Parts: sequence; C-alpha cells; structure tokens
Amino acid sequence: MQDVKGKVAVVTGAASGIGLAMSKRFAAEGMKVVLADIEAAALERARLEMPNGAETLCVVTDVSSAEQMDALAARTLEHFGAVHVVCNNAGVSLGSRTWKTSIHDWQWLLGVNLWGVIHGIRVFAPLLIAQNEGHIVNTASVAGLFSVPGSGAYNVSKQAVVALSETLTFELELQKSAVCVSVLCPGFVKTHIHEAERNRPQSLRDPSSVRSETQHRGAQERKDQLAAWVAAGQEPDVIAEHVLSAIREQRFYILTHPEILPLFEERARRLLEGKNPRAPKPPR
Repeated sequence: MQDVKGKVAVVTGAASGIGLAMSKRFAAEGMKVVLADIEAAALERARLEMPNGAETLCVVTDVSSAEQMDALAARTLEHFGAVHVVCNNAGVSLGSRTWKTSIHDWQWLLGVNLWGVIHGIRVFAPLLIAQNEGHIVNTASVAGLFSVPGSGAYNVSKQAVVALSETLTFELELQKSAVCVSVLCPGFVKTHIHEAERNRPQSLRDPSSVRSETQHRGAQERKDQLAAWVAAGQEPDVIAEHVLSAIREQRFYILTHPEILPLFEERARRLLEGKNPRAPKPPR
C-alpha cells in the first residue's frame, strides 16, 4: 500500500508508546486514525497530541473482550465507512519463573497479548479480504523469536503472535488476496509496558496473601530491571517509521533492533546443529 493518504487505520494500545507513535505517524501522512485503548483518560490525552487537522476517532476498548472488539469494528465502519490498516498493538508484560506464574497471570497476559491479536484478525481481516485491500500489523517482540528466562508467559504470547501472523500471511497468499501482513518484533522501546499492571482487571489480580514476601521482592526487582532496560530503549517514533515503511514495502518481518539479530541467528544455528538451546544474554 504505497499511497496511504485518506486511508483508515485502527490502532490498539494507541494511548501511549508504540501505539501512540504509530497513530501520530499515520495521521501525519493524511490517514484517518481510530485510536483504541483501555484507558479513557490516556486516550483523550493521546487525541490532543495528534497533528492539527487529523481525523480521529477514540474508542475505549479492552482488546481481550470479543464483544468490545466487535464494537470497535462497528464504530470504525459507522464513523469512517472503511478500514485499511489494522495494528493489533496492545500489550502487557510481567515476569516470573514459569512454574510460579499464576493462573490469573496467564489469563491476563494471554488475554491482551494473544487474544487481542486473535480478535483483531477475527473482526477486521474479513473486511480487508472482502475489499481485497489492506494491511494487518501484529505487534510481537524479539521475545517472539527467542526465549528469555523469567518471561515464560510473555514469550509464549509473543511467539504465538509470530506463528499466527505467519499462518495468516500464508493463507492470504493461498487465496491470492492483496491483503498483506507484518509482524513487528522490536527489542526494548521507551514505553510504559513495565507499568501495565495498572490496567489489570481486579478479577485477574492475585490476593497479596498468595505471594510470599520473597516473591513480591523478586517481582519488584524484575520490574525495576525491566524499567531500566526500557528507559534505555529506542524511541517509539523510530518504531513507527519502521512500521510505515513495512506497510509501503509489503514487508512481513519488522526487525527494528539489528543488534538483537545475532541472538536469533545463534538460536537457529543451535537448532540446526541439534544442540540444546542456550539462554540469550540480556542487552547491555
């Protein structure tokens, strides 16, 4: 899709971070943008940050809810009459040893990171296929390409998004659809993902009594480390530029952090050589 001016983009997780950066970049290119996010106040602040004259629609949306994603699609069509670019971007993060990850942790994280993408494909892909035009961008992570210890649930969600995106692009090719797919696999980016707990539904929170003092301390240490890595990450605006270029070039993999690629290369090489996996070292 070379000419995006006048096209309609839907972005989830649009109130901050990568989602906001993509929304602003799309609007700067003359696109009409639907900003979807679970935080109403943050969504309103995001709307005020959009370029002057931008045509926008803000829809408070919990991407883990099938009903709310159905409503997002309906509102988009009602307001703009079409949709051309869909960025399934909303995401959350948590860290813990896999065997210590609670049922509520799994449900919350997979609900947003994986089911949010599933719902986005379910409700929007048929519209794009019917008009034989459009592009879907699913936000995964470098954690979708290799596994980092202490992030089991997150790794599972992001590797599932990569698999889902690849499958979708193969299926579209088989039916000779003009609709394209990209999977965004960034490393650390300056966002607030390490603060995502603020949006966890009360029903999916574990009582404090369930976790020991040691577990609470360990969780805080992991959160602090993640915050430090995120603070040293790339600017969201840089990621948004990569996304727009991928849409125009019909490029599937959006790999924004070239310094991470040797870790994936080593993983693939060890697999081909029949060697046991080796935990990747965190970035410095």
